[in-house]
Amino acid sequence: MTLAVSATAAWQSERNRLLGIAYRMLGDFGHAEDVVSEVAIDAVRQERRSGVDSWPAWLTTVCVRRSVDRVRQLAALREDYTGPWLPEPVDTSLLPEETLANRELLSLTLLHLAEQLAPEARAALVLHRAFGMSAPEIAEILEKTPAAVRQMISRSERRLDIDPDAPAPRAKDRAALEKLVRAIENGEIETVVAMLDRDAVLWADGGGKVKSAMNPLFGAARIARFFASIFGKAAAVHPVTADLINVNGGPAVVLRHSGRADVLVLDGAPDGSIRGLRQISNPDKLTRVSL
Repeated sequence: MTLAVSATAAWQSERNRLLGIAYRMLGDFGHAEDVVSEVAIDAVRQERRSGVDSWPAWLTTVCVRRSVDRVRQLAALREDYTGPWLPEPVDTSLLPEETLANRELLSLTLLHLAEQLAPEARAALVLHRAFGMSAPEIAEILEKTPAAVRQMISRSERRLDIDPDAPAPRAKDRAALEKLVRAIENGEIETVVAMLDRDAVLWADGGGKVKSAMNPLFGAARIARFFASIFGKAAAVHPVTADLINVNGGPAVVLRHSGRADVLVLDGAPDGSIRGLRQISNPDKLTRVSL
């Protein structure tokens, strides 16, 4: 076995796990695949220079550091993005089991919220919550002290409102989602409004490619007017249809109207109402979803 083959074999064995780390860091599956491919090249080069005691540890370290660098690069680009930026949804069936891990920090809601974290804090949270790594292990990767890593994780959990002792979030109530689907198809805007929290927020990502809300919409009344306008006009030409699909390890709604498809992800409040809606309409972001 040549040294290069040894490096390649190690990378192939770890590839899906590395992809899970990079995707959670970046919220973009294409960029995650790029990072993991770059790690493969780094592994071959490293093998030619000197031996590696633990390939999983070495590959994880390089993947995290490259992901941190890529997050910083993308931050500048996303400042110029047209309208709100939302993560790229991926059909659950396309995600390998190692990428799914325990499904922690995989939902589009948490991927979106995690954008507000500093890159290294996001890395610490991903490694700890989704892959069960300890503070000393993460500290070695990020070149921090274990105490600093614990502080980053704690602050990140508070900022994202994650219970540190809670298990991975369960799928949303399917009956509630089906009720929403029926209401949209039947044009029952009143039913949709009744399901919304009074202070609900809608983020709509059209990326400048399709007509969409350019800023977040706050409040059930404004969101209702937005849906009434969009679906009212669409229904006058063709019926609006809605179906349940599985993306990022959980259920979502795919809306078909005006010759296009949108993916709608919901964030439920403790009382069962909907407090957050994320509508991905940019067709460039829907290539990995079964529409």
